[in-house]
Amino acid sequence: MLNTLWLLFFFLAALSGSYHWLVLDQPEIFGAMVQSLFTMAELSVQIMIVLFGTLTLWMGFLRIAEDAGLINKLAIWLTPLFTRLMPGVPAGHPAIGLITLNFTANGLGLDNAATPIGLRAMHALQEINPNPKSATNAQILFLVLNTSSLTLIPVSIFMYRLQQGAPDPTMVFLPILLATSASSLAGLLVVCLVQRIRLWDPVLLLWLGSLLVLFVLFVSSLATLSVVALNEVSSLMGSLSLLLIIFCFLLVGWRQKIAVYDSFVEGAKGGFNVGKELLPYLVAMLCAIGLLRSSGALDIVLNGIRWVVDSLGWDNRFVDALPTALMRPFSGGASRALLIETMQHFGVDSFPALLAATFQGSTETTFYVLAVYFGAVGIQRARHAVPCALFADAAGLVAAIAVSYWFYG
Repeated sequence: MLNTLWLLFFFLAALSGSYHWLVLDQPEIFGAMVQSLFTMAELSVQIMIVLFGTLTLWMGFLRIAEDAGLINKLAIWLTPLFTRLMPGVPAGHPAIGLITLNFTANGLGLDNAATPIGLRAMHALQEINPNPKSATNAQILFLVLNTSSLTLIPVSIFMYRLQQGAPDPTMVFLPILLATSASSLAGLLVVCLVQRIRLWDPVLLLWLGSLLVLFVLFVSSLATLSVVALNEVSSLMGSLSLLLIIFCFLLVGWRQKIAVYDSFVEGAKGGFNVGKELLPYLVAMLCAIGLLRSSGALDIVLNGIRWVVDSLGWDNRFVDALPTALMRPFSGGASRALLIETMQHFGVDSFPALLAATFQGSTETTFYVLAVYFGAVGIQRARHAVPCALFADAAGLVAAIAVSYWFYG
């Protein structure tokens, strides 16, 4: 998939460059294309320096939480919920703990760290799969919830905004939280309907009803605020949430008498290893996206979409952020590169950049997750996994646009 995307980007860039040279008489286009390659390669290294620190920091704190037993306790609390959502998984099965740890990593915005944990969870679910070639209901639900990616603290996006010079990196906290909640809720409900899970079960009603009521009350309270106040609340909640999570992990680790520093260092090593694997992919995708932008190919595509939107009489400001949204289901690296390029091109706090950041945090890379997770355990028949995951993606995309217009005007 990544090879095909990369070749497609370079082909479109070459085609557009030739058009500008032959038809529009702009020979300087090729110089701009070459310059964009070196600029994006340099930018990739700058981003990775910050990413190394971010991943190392949060993988260290996550290891403290794991060693202190927080993850196991969370798994115990969630067992009544998962045993009803995944009736095929025995109570107390190791898969429940791994699924909880995977959701925790995703919730903290550590999508790269969540992948190896998710693979372990998928292997655990595969051990109780009566038909190894076909996905079970539990595996499909796990995958859809993974692709809808409930992100409580989008650390990686904060880091990208910080690296691009955002004075307030956490300003996108609430929009991302609302959009990812919408995609996760849509994914959960559509899978429950397809799998005929008894939503009227008292335990499920208590869990899902409580979450829905809290979500509605939260949104209702935000609806009373002005745009300026919304941005201030988003920034404050993002910063406080980060600090409270760190303090909670450290406090619980100290109370459990674990070697907090040693645990942090051990986990941080894993963060560095995860980070260094990303550099080649980031360089490749950023260079391809930069070439696409400098050649004019991306502008041609966006102008076509903008013409359709204008014909319908809609506001067209969201169009400039659409490349990130459209690429998100296919490739995390490509969508990440498009987000960074959007911030570079329009400004880190521009409407397209803020919306692109919300797109990036609202869902996961559906086809990549499907290929990696199901491919790792040899599943060939995905059943209803793809349509349910794409439904959640669409819900997240629409929610991201609506929330961004609400917050940023």
